[in-house]
Amino acid sequence: MPAKGKHRRPKHHRITRKLALAGTGGAALTLPLISATTAGAVQPTTAPVAQTAAPAALAATPTTYSVVAGDTLSEIAADHSVSGGWKQLYATNRSVIGDNPSIIRPGIKLKLGTQAETARASRSAARPALKPAAKPAAKPASAYPNNLDGWIRESLDVMAKHGIPGSYNGIHRNVMRESSGNPMAINNWDINAQNGIPSKGLLQVIDPTFRAYHVPGTSQNSYDPVANITAACNYAAARYGSIDNVNGPY
Repeated sequence: MPAKGKHRRPKHHRITRKLALAGTGGAALTLPLISATTAGAVQPTTAPVAQTAAPAALAATPTTYSVVAGDTLSEIAADHSVSGGWKQLYATNRSVIGDNPSIIRPGIKLKLGTQAETARASRSAARPALKPAAKPAAKPASAYPNNLDGWIRESLDVMAKHGIPGSYNGIHRNVMRESSGNPMAINNWDINAQNGIPSKGLLQVIDPTFRAYHVPGTSQNSYDPVANITAACNYAAARYGSIDNVNGPY
């Protein structure tokens, strides 16, 4: 059995239609007016707003500048970021400037170019210039060739810093006699060799002498050409006054 209850009729919002008479004289126009009894009244349609000019059209508008006393084309071009500089500014306005670009009269109006060109020039001027990628520093070439000539010259420079006397010719002469220019030469037959301390290197220095007269800044290896020459010259200076005074076994 269906439940008992009251049946309620849904309320209907009444929309009243009125007729308004509009007109003058004998002619009249009947206009329907709609009113709502609820809060949801119909809103009038908003009239379309007129569209503004396209940005592209504005950007193409030429910009001008009125010359004042003391102005120069270069200053105007720089102040307004004119693309092409004063030369382009002059070319654009030659008809009003005349044949001499260094003379511009106060009051004349100069075309600076379009807004798009001016904005583009301003952006370009604002951007920092890109620096070329730095090239890695080249390794300095060795000041001395890796041969007998280079070894002697480097040794002479070290000797000069330490006050050790000697000349190129004096060193070269003794090197050729002792080792024929071979930095790995070793004497395995003389008395030093028999005593277990053979002479080594370009100037045939035994290890105890090399250690005693080793010059700071050179290698600790007695076979090293520069270290061997420098230590031998230091020893010769102490015993003979200079390697230049050595003309035989020492």
